[in-house]
Amino acid sequence: MSHGQVWRAHRQYAATAARWTADVWRKESDRRAALRAQRKPLVADACAALERARAVDPEGVTSLRHRAERELRTAQRRVPDPMWLFATKTTAALGIAGYIYLPQVPTRVWVWSAVAVVAAVTALSVWIAVHERDTTGLKPTAEESALLKRLQPQHWKEHAEQRGLAGTLTGRPKLTEAGIVVAVRLDGTWTATKLRTAEDHIRALLGARTSLRMQIKAGKQGGWAELILRTRSAADGDDLKWTPERRSLGVDTVTGEQVTVPLGERLLIAGRSGAGKSVASRPLLYDASEGDTNALVIIDLKRVEGRLWDHRARVASTPREVVDVVDELETEMLDRLSILPKGQDTWTPTPDRPRITVVVDEGAEVMTAADKVPYETETSDGKTRTVNRSALPGLESIARMGRAACIDLWWMTQKPTIGDGIPKQIAPQIGVSICLAVRTPAEARVVLGEDAQAKGWNADELPVPGVALVRDGKRKPDPVKVRYMDKAVVIALPDRTPWSRTVAPTVEAAGAPTLTLVKDTAAEAAPATDGAAARVLKAIETADEPVLQKDLVTITGLSKGAVSKAVKTLTTGGMVVRALDGRLTATRGDDTAAA
Repeated sequence: MSHGQVWRAHRQYAATAARWTADVWRKESDRRAALRAQRKPLVADACAALERARAVDPEGVTSLRHRAERELRTAQRRVPDPMWLFATKTTAALGIAGYIYLPQVPTRVWVWSAVAVVAAVTALSVWIAVHERDTTGLKPTAEESALLKRLQPQHWKEHAEQRGLAGTLTGRPKLTEAGIVVAVRLDGTWTATKLRTAEDHIRALLGARTSLRMQIKAGKQGGWAELILRTRSAADGDDLKWTPERRSLGVDTVTGEQVTVPLGERLLIAGRSGAGKSVASRPLLYDASEGDTNALVIIDLKRVEGRLWDHRARVASTPREVVDVVDELETEMLDRLSILPKGQDTWTPTPDRPRITVVVDEGAEVMTAADKVPYETETSDGKTRTVNRSALPGLESIARMGRAACIDLWWMTQKPTIGDGIPKQIAPQIGVSICLAVRTPAEARVVLGEDAQAKGWNADELPVPGVALVRDGKRKPDPVKVRYMDKAVVIALPDRTPWSRTVAPTVEAAGAPTLTLVKDTAAEAAPATDGAAARVLKAIETADEPVLQKDLVTITGLSKGAVSKAVKTLTTGGMVVRALDGRLTATRGDDTAAA
């Protein structure tokens, strides 16, 4: 090995050792700083207790004063030295110990050795400070400098009581890419929830502007809270314009990471008017409509967003179209579930039968307008009557069972309340919630969960527009700046053939899929190939006695429209007969009925 290689190896080893030493120093320094912030107030309490004991017993003749003195000494011992002082004391102790146990070494050598060690420790401390500064590259703004100064424990302690925050004390504030983060120690009856209600007092103590977003959540251990001032964003400077190369939902404002939402999830997208709900959903709609094994269905009664996607998605924009497309989707779902191979949990998308993403834009409007849609139907005696059909039962059925069939429901609403914007049967099925700015904490809890506020999911405090919280069970409550996808970009996307059940695969005896027209007479003559019809037929066959059509809705779990359509198919094909009292009986396998 040459001298150059030896020198480079030594330098690499020295750099590695320096990094390891710096990491150990930084961790120990942070640990000691946290303990000092936590235990120094206990020393102050012990000093106050000793002063009271001295006032009661100035001569020190009772145990009260002696006990207070012991508690003070104990509290002082539990406060660790700062890292620089600990290193200095350790170096001095080592020097004295060496001088005592190795007397043959001249005193001058020990003195200069101690000086050298102290100098090395000081140099290492300076290097760490420079290294940390160069690594983060963060320089506080004038606003951040003022806030950092007011968040110091001494300043907070002096002003907390007059602001109604007595019993709280800050730790050491840190400037991060997401803003200023500081731990707050809570005494007495204080909790993170109670501190959150005192946000106005905190803002007054800090002199913070009213538009500055503030987060307060539970700390990493009991008796502590975490205060975050969102003075900056990790997404600042990023180009948030959507392109096919930048296909994520947005950028995490805390970590700067790209945030994606994979297909296959039941999704809730909520936000008040003007929050950017439609814009935020466009990158997701692109993913759901791109590729040979993906298909998009949009239910949009307002006809604004759906019109942008009608060249690559199936769009239903009238109440009757909504009911029809939901019937098709429910039938497709039941078909897939009926032929799903044994032992397989979910359907495998193919170009013929792709993954279908069903997007309900403004669910509250759909629930109102597509609830009672008049349809004319022919009765068994040849008369025509009008019945009301609803799309909601079919959507609820898709929400409950669609995932196994690769038919996923996305619900979008401006009114996220259980009784208005999100049906009770759909809300529990939601796997991922994307919440832009909402008006009230109650709406945030409906979208993000009852524990939303306690865990920092404060969607009612989000800026407008274009900032969202994404709760999927994995992410922290970090705001996401969503990408902007212009209307012209959507219109310019390549055309795709919208999904439809005009042709639908059936399964032959050999198990190979073939294509058969749904309206083909052969298909009507074999209703068992229709999942809904097969389910209704099985329910009629297994019943102990003839059943009414309304009872089949409860027995099968299908919507009224799907049962009505299935019964009509079965009676037309001769598989089921209807008695004069309206009760239904299967003909096959029933000799009496056949006779």
